[in-house]
Amino acid sequence: MSTQVLITLADVELAVRLGALLDAGGDVSTVMVSPLDDLRAAVTKHKPAVVMLTGALLDAHVLTVVRDELWRGTGVVGVADVGDPQLEARLKAIGFSEVLPKPVPVEELLTVVRHQLDRQRVARETGLHGESASIRALLVQVEQMAPVSSTVLIEGESGTGKELVARAIHRLSPRRNKPFIAVNVGALPETLLESELFGHEKGAFTGAAERRIGRFELAHGGTLFLDEIGEIPASVQVKLLRVLEERVVTRVGGTQEIPVDVRVVVATNRGLADQVQLGAFRADLFYRLNVLRIALSPLRERREDIPLLVRRFVQEFSEQHERAFHGISADAMQVLVRYPWPGNVRELRNLVESMVVLAHGREIGVDDIPIGIREGGQERLLPVHVGPVLRAEEGARGGRELEFIVRSLVELKLQVEELRRRVDEDRTVFSQLTSSGAGQMGMAAGEGGLVPMGVGIEPPVRAQVSNSVTFAPGMTMAEMERAAIEAALRETRGNRRKAAEILDIGERTLYRKLKEFGLEGVGED
Repeated sequence: MSTQVLITLADVELAVRLGALLDAGGDVSTVMVSPLDDLRAAVTKHKPAVVMLTGALLDAHVLTVVRDELWRGTGVVGVADVGDPQLEARLKAIGFSEVLPKPVPVEELLTVVRHQLDRQRVARETGLHGESASIRALLVQVEQMAPVSSTVLIEGESGTGKELVARAIHRLSPRRNKPFIAVNVGALPETLLESELFGHEKGAFTGAAERRIGRFELAHGGTLFLDEIGEIPASVQVKLLRVLEERVVTRVGGTQEIPVDVRVVVATNRGLADQVQLGAFRADLFYRLNVLRIALSPLRERREDIPLLVRRFVQEFSEQHERAFHGISADAMQVLVRYPWPGNVRELRNLVESMVVLAHGREIGVDDIPIGIREGGQERLLPVHVGPVLRAEEGARGGRELEFIVRSLVELKLQVEELRRRVDEDRTVFSQLTSSGAGQMGMAAGEGGLVPMGVGIEPPVRAQVSNSVTFAPGMTMAEMERAAIEAALRETRGNRRKAAEILDIGERTLYRKLKEFGLEGVGED
């Protein structure tokens, strides 16, 4: 059955010439709709893959039909009567796939329509949707890598669709009719991972009541996808390397070598080359896996794909939940395009599902989008743990395996807050003493904060300070900090390193405070 393209007759000559070229190809059939016909009825009847509007793009009826069709995944190409960049931008915000100004050669229109049809075909075959340069390059890579059996390494942030790419490679490969087996190696404990991958014999260990076929054997003739390969334990890395090199597996507790014909595709959200440098991943296994490599771009680097993905997910969830969806306003779509999407496509997909389910029978507006997304995700400024915490017995590597994204502003804030906390504690002591009639009291800068003089607390031996600081009720925090720093500088005769040590703060923080309070030369005379 040929693919159908619906063409409106707003510009009769252009429509007829384009229809003739499309029909001549043999794989596409065209349907012509005059301005007097019911466009909606024609679209409903013929269910075209692409709607070609040769004019009257701003007609209210046309726009209504177009917006409804966009949420069903139909490609829409329009020819504008005048070349107006602002009009083109508005129409694309609504969801037009392409807008071309008149006059436009019919050959160019043919190319655009063919491109839309090709994009839909590739999307159906691979599940990969997008128009950005990075997605187009990705599709080229997938088509090049699919016919061979070489190992593929897919790298990208969490939520960028690594498993989707692995499935696309499998679907376009000669192994498409054989199994595709996916394993998240990071979700399995080390004690079970080896058995899961290679299988085990009956009685191989406690609880092995019967023989188990491993994932390599199950994927024989097909593709084995190993996700989060960077989390695989060192003991299993050695055995995986042997299987990849010799193409045989030996079940746990067994001695028989079993040949396997498997294409291996692995994925990671952690740079394996960096893990090799840290000693957390075997170099020989990395080189064995890094035969063909695909690097996936985060969603924030291909924002032009967001409207298309939104429409795709709307179509999917509207059918899944049997909910009518009335679209998203252009302003709301711009909010989604501007948001950085730290969770990438997975986060966008989940948001669209919630909007489809919670839609109130009207078009989604800006106010319907969660405030964290409307404000650009500014609440996401705290450190985020992106790596696993290793067991204590794994020794020196444990510190390297614990990764935090620590923003410099947060780090400085924590240092300042710690200093203020200590000053607050000392001020509490001061208040308690003054409330008992002690009056004003001298304070000395010492290890761990400001030490009240004369209350039986000895200054630390490593850095005693003879310069006292007088704190009076009503002093601000800034005045107290300035006094403490000045006393430490005078005690150390301007030695900033020792002063920072006495105050128990970083030298960078001290330098910043010196500039802030104008104390650069204190203690040096």
